[in-house]
Amino acid sequence: MSFLLAAGAVATALAGPGDFTTKIDHPYLPLRPGTRQVYRETDAEGHEMRVVVRVTRRTKRVASGIVGRVVRDTVTEDGELVEDTFDWYAQDRKGNVWYLGERTTEYEDGRPVSTAGSFEDGVDSARRGIVMLARPRIGREYAQERAPGVAEDRGRVLSRDEQVEVPAGHFRRVLMTRDWNPLEPKVNEYKFYARGVGLVLALGVSGGGDREELLPQ
Repeated sequence: MSFLLAAGAVATALAGPGDFTTKIDHPYLPLRPGTRQVYRETDAEGHEMRVVVRVTRRTKRVASGIVGRVVRDTVTEDGELVEDTFDWYAQDRKGNVWYLGERTTEYEDGRPVSTAGSFEDGVDSARRGIVMLARPRIGREYAQERAPGVAEDRGRVLSRDEQVEVPAGHFRRVLMTRDWNPLEPKVNEYKFYARGVGLVLALGVSGGGDREELLPQ
């Protein structure tokens, strides 16, 4: 049985920008303005990076007319900026959390070198996708990003009853998803979301083992 959920099919049921809000209160992905979460990311070679995610009080109206919440994601290694990303999210009336796009910049030696992966809902052929289903039932798949050739991430719900131990604590009844990208078919990422907290752990599988875990606040 197929559980594929086309984000576009959901979008057709929505009248327009007025069906979305910047108040994102999904149990597994609450994005409350002022929230700050810090993660430790370790790659397959053992290199460590620090990831800081801040839910800002800023909003952005994307090209499609939807107003999204701005979330800033900065990555540093040994105190040096590696990546700086501004993500835009909105929640619809049914409770689905949508990803409206991102402006991302990679840095080397303090200088910007790439903006690969940036996209915006309504610009060229890029369209928004769902990053968290209102009701994440096991087996359901969904398009997270829909920018052909640029950003094509997809997700699938695997479990709602995992247990996770990270520096921030022990979490039960955790939601587990698998993310992948057709542009990088060998890469899989498993994400774990705790109720009332959001992402607590991400495990990358691509011939190695990347790990991103939530640190105590």
